[in-house]
Amino acid sequence: MKTLYVFQSGCYVNLQGETLMIKQGETLFAQVKLPLIEQLLIFGKSQLTTQAIRACLWRNIPIAYLSRMGYCYGRIMSIERGYRHLAHYQQQLGFGERLKTARAIVTAKLKNSRILLRRQRRRRSSPRLEKVLKQLDYLATQASEADSIERLLGFEGAGAAQYFEGFGECLSDSAFVFTHRTRRPPGNPVNAMLSFGYQILWNHLLALIEIQGLDPYQACLHQGTQSHAALASDLVEEFRAPLVDALVMYMIHRKFIDEKANFVYKDGGCYLNDSGRRRYLKTFIQRMEELIQVQDSSEKAPRWHLLNSQVSAYKQFIYKPSQGYQPYRID
Repeated sequence: MKTLYVFQSGCYVNLQGETLMIKQGETLFAQVKLPLIEQLLIFGKSQLTTQAIRACLWRNIPIAYLSRMGYCYGRIMSIERGYRHLAHYQQQLGFGERLKTARAIVTAKLKNSRILLRRQRRRRSSPRLEKVLKQLDYLATQASEADSIERLLGFEGAGAAQYFEGFGECLSDSAFVFTHRTRRPPGNPVNAMLSFGYQILWNHLLALIEIQGLDPYQACLHQGTQSHAALASDLVEEFRAPLVDALVMYMIHRKFIDEKANFVYKDGGCYLNDSGRRRYLKTFIQRMEELIQVQDSSEKAPRWHLLNSQVSAYKQFIYKPSQGYQPYRID
């Protein structure tokens, strides 16, 4: 079973027998048999015929409509779906199971952050970066042994501060000076790109969480509220460094983004302007559409598959908490 991603704008998806046909004009991009599809994600301005939608609903295949930025406009799913069933299991998780999972998520985040900086050391080494790497290693160990969520969040916060200091050390372009993370509002172009990328990632994870039938407001690390889908905030942590931070470094080092032409300063902060968002999204989507090797398989899938795989893994953890949850780790 797999997720079918329709990324190209202006596609037309129709049904022929038991097969979905993805076309753009007269060009046939793909044809996929319905029994092989677990869910269908439509990005941008593409359309499905009523017959295709009905066939997906009949087979209990949810459909999500997302913007090119990853924002989920809404979902179509059969009346059998919904997260009430799984929410019961999520609510039954004990403190020990939640803490163990939260520790795994924070530890993976810190280790992924450390590996990204360690790889950049080959390009731009410094005594300060060496110190950050040692601190991240220490904090990851401490996080793995934390006896409360409060202490765990403390280690996570300390690790993030250290990491972003090292992140700034790795940027070689003098036009993109970065000393620390600022969020609301982002204070400079690097922070603007990080915030934009995290939002794309968070929204995409939220769509996948809901499609899988999980309750997005029941989490292990973050506290959920009526306005905060905490599970998306939990699962985004393990992907920040490998998917967003690495992309920001890549764009700056390759000079794919211009500090003057692609940003605007307003309302006390710095943001990507229209041309900046187009550049960022084009590069982001190209990276996420690249085919990568699927773990424990001979098949390849778009990098988006990593997100879906982790949401599926979390779902299996909810059904069988004793097996634990293994966050995504950079090789």
